[in-house]
Amino acid sequence: MKQDLIFLPIGALAIWTFVVLLFVPFRRIGAVKRGLVRPVDFKFGESATVPGEVSIPNRNYMNLLEIPVLFYVVGLVFHASGKVDIVVLTLSWLYVVIRLVHSAIHLGHNNVLHRLAAFTASNIILLVLWVLFFVRYFAA
Repeated sequence: MKQDLIFLPIGALAIWTFVVLLFVPFRRIGAVKRGLVRPVDFKFGESATVPGEVSIPNRNYMNLLEIPVLFYVVGLVFHASGKVDIVVLTLSWLYVVIRLVHSAIHLGHNNVLHRLAAFTASNIILLVLWVLFFVRYFAA
């Protein structure tokens, strides 16, 4: 299998992260224009006066910069070791899709149980990718 295919799901998640980043200023500027908050409310991040619908995009953006870093790393180590195959590629795309679902839930109806299910599923897939890497790498 062409090893560079792993960069497609990696790139897709990176692009999605930038898309979510765009939500942050739009929600903040909109809230300031509507008089819900003042610019000073964002001086040190987000103050307690910032409504949830304004702070959620920033929180989701931070989520996309936390545990997904391990996804980027595992994709790179699979590529560097030449161990990308259809299983790895399928799991990687599944991880990305579930992270997109997580974001859609978080930025949309924000049902905590739905969000938790997506978060948990994505982390299980990420764990499987890491275990698979170590099993394959050290079994060779």
